[in-house]
Amino acid sequence: MTAQTPACPDRPIPRSGILDIAAYVPGKEHAPGVAKVYKLSANETPLGPSPKAIEAFRAAAEKLERYPDGQALALREAIGASHGLNPANIVCGNGSDELLALLARIYLGPGDEGIITEHGFLVYKIEILAAGGTPVTVKERNCRVDVDAILAAVTERTRIVFIANPANPTGTYVPIAEIRRLHAGLPPSVLLVLDAAYAEYVRRNDYEAGIEFVSANHNVVMTRTFSKVHGLAALRIGWLYGPAEIVDALNRVRGPFNLSAPAIAAGAESIRDQAFMAAAVQHNEIWRTRVTAEIEALGLTVTPSVANFVLIHFPDEEGRRAADADAFLMARGFILRAVRGYGFPNALRLTIGDEEANLGVVAALKAFVEQGR
Repeated sequence: MTAQTPACPDRPIPRSGILDIAAYVPGKEHAPGVAKVYKLSANETPLGPSPKAIEAFRAAAEKLERYPDGQALALREAIGASHGLNPANIVCGNGSDELLALLARIYLGPGDEGIITEHGFLVYKIEILAAGGTPVTVKERNCRVDVDAILAAVTERTRIVFIANPANPTGTYVPIAEIRRLHAGLPPSVLLVLDAAYAEYVRRNDYEAGIEFVSANHNVVMTRTFSKVHGLAALRIGWLYGPAEIVDALNRVRGPFNLSAPAIAAGAESIRDQAFMAAAVQHNEIWRTRVTAEIEALGLTVTPSVANFVLIHFPDEEGRRAADADAFLMARGFILRAVRGYGFPNALRLTIGDEEANLGVVAALKAFVEQGR
């Protein structure tokens, strides 16, 4: 009992630390009073899902009275075939968020530490705290993960390190050589989690999502998602590739039917449709490059991104700050993501949308900048 907890409480009391957790706040979806809204706040693909995935989803809807396959075998086999992996080393989850939470629950407890980075995905901290562990936040360097800072933060209490690669909301990435250096400096008892939610978008020769790295080690896992390039965010499908003993631990604690049958069916068809995914990646590559150049031409700073979004930094001047831009854009139907909670009080994250949305938001940003001059 804490000093604040009565000896005989009159209602259930959450365990210590739970009410200290700041709940995750998703990006906005609505712009009241605006006729047409362009949602560019959640890193969703503008191309939507593969038609083959939609067809599989509809077919699965004919059998909703049946429980789904608790092993998600069809989906794991499709993932394995796509990436050349043994399905036995794959675990599927209700979004990669569920898998991140399970890893924290399995490998952390009171007194244990989990290392996260300054601008890392907010869910990492939430799950470390929810598991009873202590989050240790290390500084980044120029919006990039700093391997030396992580290694300097490792103690005998460190049990897990979370790395988003590419990172959200910065869009930066860690080259595979730096990941190797990080792993080499970690004790073998520390789990390195490589969250590669945006891996499909990366076109850099020095980047690897982590598949080969996981295969060669016993303390590394990689998580992926169907919510981004595959366009299945509504179905909440994530997957993890890891060593047999970690997969075994995950399967012991995950829910027995944690993926729905429609999700399994749609996910399997989506990952088989490589041509559709390639089109989504190409669209993103073309428009991210163009949008970045046009925003920088307005005099705004954009963090170089390899993902499907860009982080825009605004001047620290009255009437020209990120909050001012957010209100200006919202009034015109363009919803971006405020990232104050990620340590960027004067920046907005812009998801790459379709042609109409991209051209429109750039024009709106130009109007915002010019009104402040």
